[in-house]
Amino acid sequence: MPAVDKLLLEEALQDSPQTRSLLSVFEEDAGTLTDYTNQLLQAMQRVYGAQNEMCLATHQLSKQLLAYEKQNFALGKGDEEVISTLHYFAKVVDELNVLHTELAKQLADTMILPIIQFREKDLTEVSTLKDLFGLASNEHDLSMAKYSRLPKKKENEKVKTDVVKEVAAARRKQHLSSLQYYCALNALQDRKRVAMMEPMIGFAHGQINFFKKGAEMFSQNMNSFLSSVADMVQSIQVELEAEAEKMRASQQELLSVDESVYAPDFDVAAPQINRNLIQKAGYLNLRSKTGLVTTTWERLYFFTQGGNLMCQPRGAVAGGLIQDLDNCSVMAVDCEDRRYCFQITTPNGKSGIILQAESRKENEEWICAINNISRQIYLTDNPEAVAIKLNQTALQAVTPITSFGKKQESPCPSQNPRNVELENDKIVPKAAVHVPDADELIAPGTPIQFDIVLPATEFLDQNRGSRRINPFGETEDETFPEAEDSLLQQMFIVRFLGSMAVKTDNTTEVIYEAMRQVLAARAIHNIFRTTESHLMVTSQTLRLIDPQTQVTRANFELTSITQFAAHQENKRLVGFVVRTPESTGGEALSTYVFESNSEGEKICYAINLGKEIIEVQKAHDLVSEC
Repeated sequence: MPAVDKLLLEEALQDSPQTRSLLSVFEEDAGTLTDYTNQLLQAMQRVYGAQNEMCLATHQLSKQLLAYEKQNFALGKGDEEVISTLHYFAKVVDELNVLHTELAKQLADTMILPIIQFREKDLTEVSTLKDLFGLASNEHDLSMAKYSRLPKKKENEKVKTDVVKEVAAARRKQHLSSLQYYCALNALQDRKRVAMMEPMIGFAHGQINFFKKGAEMFSQNMNSFLSSVADMVQSIQVELEAEAEKMRASQQELLSVDESVYAPDFDVAAPQINRNLIQKAGYLNLRSKTGLVTTTWERLYFFTQGGNLMCQPRGAVAGGLIQDLDNCSVMAVDCEDRRYCFQITTPNGKSGIILQAESRKENEEWICAINNISRQIYLTDNPEAVAIKLNQTALQAVTPITSFGKKQESPCPSQNPRNVELENDKIVPKAAVHVPDADELIAPGTPIQFDIVLPATEFLDQNRGSRRINPFGETEDETFPEAEDSLLQQMFIVRFLGSMAVKTDNTTEVIYEAMRQVLAARAIHNIFRTTESHLMVTSQTLRLIDPQTQVTRANFELTSITQFAAHQENKRLVGFVVRTPESTGGEALSTYVFESNSEGEKICYAINLGKEIIEVQKAHDLVSEC
């Protein structure tokens, strides 16, 4: 495993799982160092104890040697020589005892004391800062949980201000404690090197002094070696002081930032939102069900990797897969009176996970990023440019254009069934025709309906005395027996984007212009929420079904659909024009725009196939009558 130099103080405020994972490496190193230091101290204390025992032993030996003279031996032959010899040995032992006593005192001062000071000062400081950092992190998590529970509507501004201040204070406290903790762990990497070598230098010097006085057992080379080690320790001390000063200056600089960086939603009025993201990372609250009616919210670190949404808990080395984002849909939702919630729906229409961001900016950027990823933009050669191009398409309504056809380099794959026939998936090129201006297709100022419940042509029926005919072609008691006997049944997952009244159905350009105006209006008014439905295409009707209740929201007769087309750049956009009768005897034209999980041409092909079936059935009935 490669060595890690130090913890970056700049990463302390973000507190990402990567930083926490790196921090765990330093904490593990500190724990290992603590265990090793305790074991080393025990070994050194054993040596010191042995040296003290040697002092006591030599002193006792000297006394015993002198006590020989006082013994009353029955046979005292040669006692004078023995006594004189033992007196000499006692003197030598006494001198050795003095040397051993000096050595024991030197070991206590230069070997035992430094390692004890390192353990009691440096390691205890790291342990204390670790506890303070843990308390600050818990306090920050509690304050963030309290902030996340702020109600969306009718909230008390004073309470919100107090909670935001509490979050900022907790975040600053965590930042300060993390900086101190990181500095201590960084410094520990150098201090442990000194702490390991300094006691042994004292031990070696003590032994050398002991043996020099007793006998010349150590050479000058050893003295040179110890001198060089001492110089190295001195240089390490100098570097440590310089690094400590540098870290103190960096800490002061990081703490001098604006207080707004600690507030989670300081720019709620006018956030700077990047809608061209193809990857995103940050903390989100994940909603999880704990029972039939109970739920919990857990704050986790999420990030995108290719087309996947990953989650990485604190302390984990790597993240795990949460959701495959390819062809998924995302929209803002209301959930448990919490702010900034959004839901990710799978391509098959099933409700996925619900997440909560900590600010409006984060919420909208996550929605935009997931929406861009779901289109598989990340697989292109230049995903950033593609994302910018797709998002700018919705904003082109700000500058009026005279011809939508100028943007088209190839004919639309879906044509008017009354004029051109489709053969399987082949595209029949159209002759060059005059493309009408936008005002000729849609009246200026025409309102756009974003809810499928109400029709787009409702503004035409205002101030009229007669009852408005349902533009969706349904009645209160209407059923659909043809679905069982239909020759064609194809279902698509779609999201309704908007509808509006149009002036003509003679060209597919009216659908393109309606798409442009609907997307532009959604972008200008920040409308991201969409309603997901099942679009059932049969040989007689086109039905919009609620996926939850299976209730038909809208029903269109295929004979009333006069134009249909898919967008040439965004293949998931599809629209069609419906002609419906009015109470005055005339007819109204409305264009409906949808976003599909699959390609729009498939829906157009299914509609065209249904119309062909109707024509064949009419021809068959005509032949039967004849």
